[in-house]
Amino acid sequence: MVPFAGYEMPIQYGDGIVAEHEACRMRAALFDVSHMGRLRFDGDGAAEFLDHVLTRRVSDLPVGGVRYSMICNAEGGVLDDVLISHLETPSERRFHLLVVNASNREKIIQWLTPLLSEFPTVTMSDRTELTAMIAVQGPLAMETCKKLLRFDPTRLKNYQARITDQFAKPVIVSRTGYTGEDGLELIVRAEEANRVWENILLAGRDSNFIAAGLGARDTLRMEAGMPLYGHELSETVDPLSVGLSFAVNLADRSFIGDKALQRIKREGSPLTRIGLLPEGKRPAREGCDVLDAAGKKIGVVTSGGPSPTLGVPIAMAMIDRDHAHDPGFQIDIRGRAVAAQPTKLPFYRRAQ
Repeated sequence: MVPFAGYEMPIQYGDGIVAEHEACRMRAALFDVSHMGRLRFDGDGAAEFLDHVLTRRVSDLPVGGVRYSMICNAEGGVLDDVLISHLETPSERRFHLLVVNASNREKIIQWLTPLLSEFPTVTMSDRTELTAMIAVQGPLAMETCKKLLRFDPTRLKNYQARITDQFAKPVIVSRTGYTGEDGLELIVRAEEANRVWENILLAGRDSNFIAAGLGARDTLRMEAGMPLYGHELSETVDPLSVGLSFAVNLADRSFIGDKALQRIKREGSPLTRIGLLPEGKRPAREGCDVLDAAGKKIGVVTSGGPSPTLGVPIAMAMIDRDHAHDPGFQIDIRGRAVAAQPTKLPFYRRAQ
């Protein structure tokens, strides 16, 4: 257990990081992600407000839709990467739910609060402490969760969500995740979290479901080429440089940071994100310098470590765009230049 964004979080459970990683890839694993922030938006104009602050269009998001987006500052730097959902309660009350990174929750609340003054009919409520969030990820996750929910979750498409119940208690179910595998993320009342957690583990007992911690969550998302805030993303990095143009809708709309992002799209960013496969067995870690063939520094590793699935070290790096098509690189690992080959992201893609 380690301190993480104001919470005590498990790096691993008794099975260890590699076993938890492999369980997610081959069967299913259960992640407690209750530390993620959950902000609810109600009232007329909520979609218009979110359209103003998110890089992804929200005004046309249908009920049951989920989109990956970012909140940017005026310079186009990323304040946070988020998921925005449009949901409807059984009583037909509609609202939007914004899931933010735990370490950025207070920052995002402080950023959004003054902006709400221009939208007096919209209210924002922090639901983080009132709810819990559980991710069930892996190739057997969907079939197992069918036993527990009032509806068949396989009917959801990727990035869809709905409100249902689990043993007569409300639960928000979304077909989303941060592992590269199929699966669900469940939001339940905080007082119901232990019961739901135990029910999922019991339902998956015959399939050898296990709990997984932050260590496996990180190796899984690295293999899937998913950026992590504080590593690939920050207030000084724009989403276009990281390869997240799909989450930036610039046409026919206005939002905070749009002018800067339009300029970056027009002129090009000086940086780009790449995947690297270092030779040998020593992993490159965050902060290692990336060098060109002549030994000149051209970038830095943002995430790196061993890949349990591939059996080799992997790394993501931000480098000078002029070197994006170089045939090979070097990484300075503890004072030693190690050859590294570029590779397309993601490192791992699940079979469809």
